[in-house]
Amino acid sequence: MTADFSPFIPWPYLAVLAVAAAILAALGIWRGVRGAWVRAAALAAFCLALANPILFQEEREPLSTIVAVVVDRSQSQDYAGRREQTDKALADLKDRLARFPQIETRIVEAADSPESEAPSTRLFSALTSVLADVPPARVGGAIFITDGQIHDVPDINQKLGFDAPIHGLISGRPDEFDRRIEIVSAPRFGIVGEQQKLSFRVVDDGKAPGGTAEVTIRLNGNEIATEVAEPGTDVPFSFTVPRGGNNILEFAVNGVPGEVTETNNRAVHVLDGIRENLRVLLVSGEPHAGERAWRNLLKSDAAVDLVHFTILRPPEKQDGTPINELSLIAFPTRELFVDKISEFDLIIFDRYQHRGVLPILYYDNIAQYVQNGGALLIAAGPEHAGNDSIAATPLSAVLPANPTGVMNEKGFYPRLSDEGKKHPVTRGLEGAASEPPQWGRWFRTVDVDRPLGQTVMEAADGKPLLVLNRVGKGRVAMLLSDQGWLWARGFEGGGPHVSLYRRTAHWLMQEPALEEEALTARAAGRTLEITRQTIEGDPGPATLTYPSGKTEELSLTQREPGLYSAEVKTTETGLFEVANDELSTLVHVGNVDAPEFKAAISTEDKLRPWAEQTKGLVRRLASADGAIDLPSILPVRGAVRVADDQRLSLRLTDETVLRGINSLSLFTGLFGLAALLLLISATWYREGR
Repeated sequence: MTADFSPFIPWPYLAVLAVAAAILAALGIWRGVRGAWVRAAALAAFCLALANPILFQEEREPLSTIVAVVVDRSQSQDYAGRREQTDKALADLKDRLARFPQIETRIVEAADSPESEAPSTRLFSALTSVLADVPPARVGGAIFITDGQIHDVPDINQKLGFDAPIHGLISGRPDEFDRRIEIVSAPRFGIVGEQQKLSFRVVDDGKAPGGTAEVTIRLNGNEIATEVAEPGTDVPFSFTVPRGGNNILEFAVNGVPGEVTETNNRAVHVLDGIRENLRVLLVSGEPHAGERAWRNLLKSDAAVDLVHFTILRPPEKQDGTPINELSLIAFPTRELFVDKISEFDLIIFDRYQHRGVLPILYYDNIAQYVQNGGALLIAAGPEHAGNDSIAATPLSAVLPANPTGVMNEKGFYPRLSDEGKKHPVTRGLEGAASEPPQWGRWFRTVDVDRPLGQTVMEAADGKPLLVLNRVGKGRVAMLLSDQGWLWARGFEGGGPHVSLYRRTAHWLMQEPALEEEALTARAAGRTLEITRQTIEGDPGPATLTYPSGKTEELSLTQREPGLYSAEVKTTETGLFEVANDELSTLVHVGNVDAPEFKAAISTEDKLRPWAEQTKGLVRRLASADGAIDLPSILPVRGAVRVADDQRLSLRLTDETVLRGINSLSLFTGLFGLAALLLLISATWYREGR
């Protein structure tokens, strides 16, 4: 209760009256006038009435104590029954806190963001957020229900913004053990055909079983090595980049019985293979309009080193010109087709015929070059149907079709076959969707027997026009017409010769994006985009294996002929595996070095320093028999000065909120009038005696 004044006249005037009254009272007392004291009291009461004293009484309501309960919902809580322990502990803790009406519980469940690329357990950030609108004096404590793997624990010297205990209730078992593998250092790019070096490490968290670990290494799905690693030691590894584009290295360490999880027993690294200028050998059998189209295409590609020879003077040509007067360059056949043939990524024979320029043995060298992984393109014209066709040499062993000796002389629109509409080399060629196709006609093709491989383009009457085939480790393509140059010249509107030639060349050089049968997956944030390329029809569902071990069947929807896809939004992060038929691929969602994928064992160590400093408690939820053993609640008035190793101490607040104020004027109304009348009557009474 407090007092205040609300004078009826200004304070200066009231002060003058008070001084005058004091002088009169003092003078009367000094002279001994009868009733002077009573008169002084009456004057004082009069002045006090003018000052209007008021008593105020506040109506206050005690505020509740805020206790924050931060629940760990990160991915590591899915291991070893931790989520079930957490759910049971949370339900029990709610019941216990509800028994104290003065305690208000605020529960926040902290999971990593669905859009986060680097998942981590950020419980202190969640704590700050849930207490952002709470005055520090009202905070009674914070209780964390977690496996202890918290990645935003502040430095012990930092301020939390409140003075109350920090408690930790730890899920998991005390004797947990986990083995994981991580890539220490690795290049992001590598030149195809050259060696690259990286290093990896096997890590044992918790009570290690000892001994060495066997690591299986796969490159693009193929096992390339097995290494023995000592846990905690960096292991160097060298490999050769096999192809351009994405190359996926997978490191898998054998699981150990009893470990927390095997989801971190694999690690992947994606390396982009860069071709060091593709080397292409183009041999034109004779000058013709079509060779310039090939030459211009290959010369326009900065990544291609082109070696081009045109046979201008075949051996049988005898016109009496002395050799020393010829300005032609001799065809270095031995150097190209014996000594350095393996250095070429692609060999193109453009309207070439066997005329004694190449010894017959060299054709066998070319066939072996293809069998061992080389690429050969035959752009055929009328010479391929004649007696000097290269199909009559040892090269026929790798050719997908043999000529019948007939030329089909008939105008036609090149069309995609049913396989061609699905094949990535020809699918979606500009102008192919309409009938007739929106491009110019060609007028002759080489007639061949039933070809091997895939016929992706057809000529008149369904005759083969472009045939693709795999031979051994290599690939062969046959374009059975020499009139692609009509498209290059814009005849009847031209056609997509650049796309067709370039895709064919890159398919021959084993570009991964142009594989007929392929399964790929990529991550766009938390969305998995799965693509299945096939020319065999509906591939059926794909099987998706999550990092947690959960599997799911996905229906693949046809997006284009031969191209099926599916999209999956996922809350998990880590290494996913997608399988369909005999194909499988790996894709990593989130950063490969994200904190959530590192240590997986539960621990009390990260929260213990804060618990000790704030007089809190850190203990495991599960007792020795596996039952949930939750500590009791201990409300404490005032600051918590002593830690209790058996109970969760919570500081109760003394804060209140003002609900209203009652006021009482002492010298107004009947009470004031009665006081004045009493004093005046006393004065008269005293003077009358």
